[in-house]
Amino acid sequence: MTSPSDSEAAEGHHPLVGQPHSEDEGAVAEAEAEAAEISTPDQPLGRLGKRLDRRSPFFIGMTAAAGVAVTYGVIQLLAGAAHILILVGLALFLAIGMEPAVSWLARHRFPRWLAVTTVFVVAVAAVGGFLAAAIPVLVEQATALVTKAPDYLRQAQDHNTLLGRLNERFHLQQGIESLLSLGSGLTGGVLGAGKAVFGVLTDTLILIVLTIYFVAGLPRIRATIYRLIPHSRRPRAILIGDNIFAKVGGYVLGNLAVSVIAGVLTLIWLLIFGVPYAALLAITVAVLDLVPVVGSVVAGVLVSLVALTVSLPVCLATVGFFVVYRLVEDYLLVPKIIGTALKVPALVTVVAVLLGGALLGVIGALVAIPVAAAILLLAEEVLYPRLDQA
Repeated sequence: MTSPSDSEAAEGHHPLVGQPHSEDEGAVAEAEAEAAEISTPDQPLGRLGKRLDRRSPFFIGMTAAAGVAVTYGVIQLLAGAAHILILVGLALFLAIGMEPAVSWLARHRFPRWLAVTTVFVVAVAAVGGFLAAAIPVLVEQATALVTKAPDYLRQAQDHNTLLGRLNERFHLQQGIESLLSLGSGLTGGVLGAGKAVFGVLTDTLILIVLTIYFVAGLPRIRATIYRLIPHSRRPRAILIGDNIFAKVGGYVLGNLAVSVIAGVLTLIWLLIFGVPYAALLAITVAVLDLVPVVGSVVAGVLVSLVALTVSLPVCLATVGFFVVYRLVEDYLLVPKIIGTALKVPALVTVVAVLLGGALLGVIGALVAIPVAAAILLLAEEVLYPRLDQA
């Protein structure tokens, strides 16, 4: 940048700005004369002026207006990018869930990149093998379900059958028809269904890519987060933050293992009693069991209704199976696999799942319990001691 010479500084008017200079500039000419006085060789642009009076009505008003404008802008940005932010948050959640396995390999002399690659290769191989074995069975059973759907419809309309009497009392057919009409309205026909499938595939690909990047860069992300905390509070923040990361990681892997166990046991039970669509129902149970509190209940009701097509005793036995399994899962599997470190009071669990589901749907229900556990830990370690000393 060109700086004014001594003669130019004496005039207080830059030779490359607003030429030709005239004396008809009024108050500006007076300010230029004062500018020539405060310009010195050491400080050609003058000394730093006084601070603004933060208590002045103008400054307070402008600060408040700017705060409102910035807050509104941030809210609009978050609302517009809500879908992507959900994917980013879910990817980070999954990355933290995979971190225990990656860190275990890294402690056993695996380079970080090799540990991440190994974990993802094992995960992809497991999912790919499961899909290769399950898809033919699922297609076969789904085709059989579509083929037998008219027969089930006739039974529902026959008042002499058990299914017909239940339909007459609880209006099952109307409820299913309303759900189907709602689904057709949401998808908008074949084109809407195609868009929905394409959207799911795109989101899944984005989620996988983000998860890989998050897992690979988690040490740097962790260090960056802790660098944002003041130095005096950083050691305690590291202890609390790492504890939260470990809780979330253990919960994700443990919840996945418990869901697999639920699906396998359900498959065995349904095969023993000859309940149709056993593989399809078992996968449904495993997926729904990922959702805390309500997932296993919904799965149990769904499977019991299908078991009703076999006989009433089989249906009642299936209900008893899910009641017993729920007790075993809550008091044996979860404490053994997930551990007691993530123990959240029952009331907090139910409220957290309901709030998470209302805010973010299934994803919110999935992450509700570890988030609630993190909030409880922060309250016990930071909030309560502060309040006790206040």
